[in-house]
Amino acid sequence: MTDNGPAVIVAARRTPITVRGGGLSHLGAEQLAGPVVRECVTDAESATGQRAQVADVVLGNCMGPGGNIGRISALAAGLDSSVPGMSIDRQCGSGLSAIITAGEAIRAGDHRMRIAGGVESASTAPLRLIAGAPYTRAPFAPTGFPDPEMGPAAEALAQMFGISRAHQDDYARRSHQRALAAQRRQIFDAEIVSVDGVANDDGPRENVSRLLSRFVPLFADASGHADGTVTAGNSCRICDGAAAVAMVPRSARQGAPGLALVAASTIGCDPALPGIGPVAAVRRALHDANVSLSQISAIEIVEAFSAQTLAVLQSLDLADRHRVDPRVCADGGALALGHPWGASGAVGVVRLFSRLVRQDAPAGALGLATAAIGGGMGVAAVFEVVR
Repeated sequence: MTDNGPAVIVAARRTPITVRGGGLSHLGAEQLAGPVVRECVTDAESATGQRAQVADVVLGNCMGPGGNIGRISALAAGLDSSVPGMSIDRQCGSGLSAIITAGEAIRAGDHRMRIAGGVESASTAPLRLIAGAPYTRAPFAPTGFPDPEMGPAAEALAQMFGISRAHQDDYARRSHQRALAAQRRQIFDAEIVSVDGVANDDGPRENVSRLLSRFVPLFADASGHADGTVTAGNSCRICDGAAAVAMVPRSARQGAPGLALVAASTIGCDPALPGIGPVAAVRRALHDANVSLSQISAIEIVEAFSAQTLAVLQSLDLADRHRVDPRVCADGGALALGHPWGASGAVGVVRLFSRLVRQDAPAGALGLATAAIGGGMGVAAVFEVVR
């Protein structure tokens, strides 16, 4: 096989994102992913004017049900039984990692389309046991290594970076306000696939400004003696949802506009501070793309916690105590929309597709997607608009 050059995303879709126990709670993972996969194929065929020959369906997933959700979703989407599937678990980076993996296969020489993304049905995730006792997550690190829950890890970053409760609440407010504005302008409509009658995200809240101050701290500070700063209001909600993209070689896009995958990076970091992982991954992806952060037009980061997000943004000089770079999550992020773990990295890429391709950014405009990963990793990818 020969180098095809960068893979190009020619279609990008997602489900509505709804809170665990909410409007999509009765649907399993394949019932969420199947319609999105199907719409990506339909959109790609319309964009390229060619019948799709799908080589693989690669989906990220964290919490199950297992059984190779990529393959199950391919069948649920009505694809031919010859289309295989693969599942990837890189925790909150799973959806973005799946897209990178699919892009690498195309660049290596396969000329066929791939569908890639992620799905999470937190509402239907199976009960899992160790030694007869249920657990909510598997270990992110072996015995002897730090393995904090993500909430306390975010609190540790808040203390380390001096990020106050007020600063975190302000960032959460920003996410909700921008998501609400995007809903009013119907920005999300073109990317959302209605599933079982659910057509809208249920996370953005009109009354968030009034509510934020009422939430109590969830964790102690670093000394263990005083209340911390991380609350339910400045943390993401656990959600259900799916997102996917259709990727083809540049030579096969037939003039369809899209996002070319220019560079990507996944790098480990201190497992005691997993939320800071995107910093090194972003810097490496930018280096490999031979571009600077100032050249990026749109940035999507998975907003798991205000504290964690702000620690990353401050490290990249994208935020300080008085401002957040307007390129970051311009239509809100996971703090407002919610965080369906295995899907969220792919949601970020769908958002970039809408912000850049659907909104007519010029050829050559660049986008950046990134996520922190439990256990101490970060993943990032740089995309370029092609027309």
